[in-house]
Amino acid sequence: MLDVVVIGAGQAGLSAAYHLVRMGFRAYDEVVVLDRNPAPGGAWQHRWNSLTMHDVHGIANLPGVPVPVSAGPERANAFVPGYFADYERRFELPVVRPVSVESVRRIDGGFLVQTSVGAYETAALVNATGTWDRPFIPWYPGIETFRGRQLHTADYRGAAELAGQQVLVVGGGASAVQLLAEISAVASTTWVTRRPPEWRTGEDFTPEYGRQVVARVEERVRAGLPPRSVVSVTGLHLRPQEQEAAERGVYTRLPMFTRIIPEGVEWSSELGSANAGGGRVLKVDTILWATGFRADLAHLAPLHLREPSGGIRMNGTATAADPHLHLVGYGPSASTIGANRAGFTAARSLRTLLRPEPTAVSA
Repeated sequence: MLDVVVIGAGQAGLSAAYHLVRMGFRAYDEVVVLDRNPAPGGAWQHRWNSLTMHDVHGIANLPGVPVPVSAGPERANAFVPGYFADYERRFELPVVRPVSVESVRRIDGGFLVQTSVGAYETAALVNATGTWDRPFIPWYPGIETFRGRQLHTADYRGAAELAGQQVLVVGGGASAVQLLAEISAVASTTWVTRRPPEWRTGEDFTPEYGRQVVARVEERVRAGLPPRSVVSVTGLHLRPQEQEAAERGVYTRLPMFTRIIPEGVEWSSELGSANAGGGRVLKVDTILWATGFRADLAHLAPLHLREPSGGIRMNGTATAADPHLHLVGYGPSASTIGANRAGFTAARSLRTLLRPEPTAVSA
């Protein structure tokens, strides 16, 4: 039986693996990292080609090796995976790929991890599967009737494939803001969100504000509530590369439509062009759902961790139900900086749990 299985080799998983090995767990013999991807890079290798290092919202250093200096125009889906690949080699981290984890069940003394290549038994588990493989598209009446194209941020490959179209971008997050800027340069865009966007300036993002944000997210997961999106807590920020789009009026937002129809979307209020039924419609070619992701935790379902509220009750990085099971990259550790810290916290907690220091006996 292994001591620790880490699921996922993104930022959080690599951080946890690094610290576990540094703390004395032997690579492959006592700790392994199972990664479903065919190559290093986590979710970064799947991002669209037009996303450059100039566009990303910052990449935190992995422990022990800083992010290489970037000139800006490098493709993020090549630059970051290259950094991760070098990191795995440098520290000889025990990553096994491609391995898809299908389920995790409790057994005497730990967990049985069933995978696409067989089963692993382990005393403890660090889950670092992130969110990329669980894109979220909300249901709206008529969604199945739309005759155009629907795609999620996870499916987006660049503005060129949307050139000349009427594109509806749905969602109030940072990805929507970024994609609107580049798509609007080659297509006609309309932006809809459930709530009016809350804009903030760079001066708003102080260290104290960051601590408050993390505390609010921690409070939710400690209570067993589902984590809220980062933007719902932090608000939106326009970067210099998006200012030109703002000046063109790209970020004029409309409220959510009432329903989806074969040729577009319809509001019951006075928006769009009148149709025969008295509603207001907007004809669109493509609906781009920039509606975020959900935590990729389906393989943990046999453990029955979810509260009636839908969240998982947490105590730091450990689940409240079992201190041998840690979720890194979940809740307050969903950012790259938070993921690094969570990796260290989980590793330290498991070392204490699995290898307690002997108690000194007084004479």
